[in-house]
Amino acid sequence: MNTIESFKIIGISVDTTNQDGKAAIDIGNLWARFFAEKVADQILNKVSYEIYSIYTDYESDFTGKYKTILGLKVDSLNDIPEDLIGREFDSESFVKYIAKGEMPNAVVETWQEIWRNDKSLDRKYSYDFEVYGEKSQNGLNSEVEIYIATK
Repeated sequence: MNTIESFKIIGISVDTTNQDGKAAIDIGNLWARFFAEKVADQILNKVSYEIYSIYTDYESDFTGKYKTILGLKVDSLNDIPEDLIGREFDSESFVKYIAKGEMPNAVVETWQEIWRNDKSLDRKYSYDFEVYGEKSQNGLNSEVEIYIATK
């Protein structure tokens, strides 16, 4: 169990669902937009260049609708650029997974494992997130941290 202190994010978002492969398309398009629009460069007050992919505003569980936010951690929500959103996330307890291998396949496979274990994890469905840091761009040796909120 890992306790993560509250943090703030500025980025872009999409509402999606895991039904009928919609999330794969929506989130893929969100990543494309993140890089095409140079979102990281627009964000002031960034704490680092690690990219956070946050899953929040769950309608129910992983089978329902939810919001994905792609952004950077910031120390203030005072300067949110036009067309971007800012959110603060409360301190929570998480189970940490590490997706290892070629991206995005390793992340997808890790999420499939999480969904298979959904009931035993006692998920909270407040917010879950992935952190794409330096190790996330190492080809077959990439690593991405995935945090699942638990009760």
